[in-house]
Amino acid sequence: MPLRLPPLPALRFFEAAGRHQSFKLAAAELNVTPSAVSHGIVGLERTLGVELFVREPRGISLTVAGADYLSYVSEAFSLIAVGTQRLPNHRADRPIALSCAPTFASRWLLPRLQQFRSRWPQVNVTVDTSHRQVGFPVDGFDFAIRLSRAPVAGTAWTRLFGEQFVPVCSAAYLDTLRDEHGIPSLRKATLIHVNAASEDWQAWLEATGAEGIDPGDGLRVDTIQLAFEAACMGLGVALGRKPLVDRDFASGALVEASSDTIASAGAYWLVSAETAERRPELLDFRRWILSEAAQSSPDTNIALQAAQ
Repeated sequence: MPLRLPPLPALRFFEAAGRHQSFKLAAAELNVTPSAVSHGIVGLERTLGVELFVREPRGISLTVAGADYLSYVSEAFSLIAVGTQRLPNHRADRPIALSCAPTFASRWLLPRLQQFRSRWPQVNVTVDTSHRQVGFPVDGFDFAIRLSRAPVAGTAWTRLFGEQFVPVCSAAYLDTLRDEHGIPSLRKATLIHVNAASEDWQAWLEATGAEGIDPGDGLRVDTIQLAFEAACMGLGVALGRKPLVDRDFASGALVEASSDTIASAGAYWLVSAETAERRPELLDFRRWILSEAAQSSPDTNIALQAAQ
């Protein structure tokens, strides 16, 4: 007697919503409406006779039964994805799929990607900068680049490099901060804050022991890219993040507003899908990006050794 399975589209809705803890984010990932996700999960709950989510005014959360069921459904989709990828000649020419943050993509990855393309012109690369979790191998990504203080268990993480924090601004704005002796003082500066950053001015002030600077005042933006652009426009002093800000130093768009540089607690990591070991072009891409990371930052001996 064949197994009776719940509707597979509803299971896909459930897996994405459970992973994101959001119907809206699940809908965006699956290119459907939040209403479609909600109705699909209601139908699944009726079929199963079990409530999978607790619905509250401010969001949703998995019930105990839902959390338990999600582990089985996620594993099932992973097995299907792996089995599909192992089929003979299955989309052997598909692009390399990479997920990373927008600022990292525009400031570090894209300026170097032409080098990869020149060496492997037949290999295409897809870069996704949407702010969402990536499930290997369900989402179809081969790699992700994440900023984290430590690797996450269960996936293959390789350290690329850490960041170095230093205050930056335009040369013209720096002149407005100078005293009668020509020495710039951050006490006069408008600090540019990044709301979403896990480390920002508070970390730099504590590490350097700078006094007389209020970390709560200033201009606030929601991305690192906007902070750099605001600093280039003379709106204040941003916390520069080497090597992401290196090209601005080279062009003269930004200068250091202080000589005090500190190391970040976090680092950029390359997260690899299990299937990365089975496609030659993925191994080539992994070696290339680790080699580029080793050349772009002085703290990447680990990455250089891994690339060799």
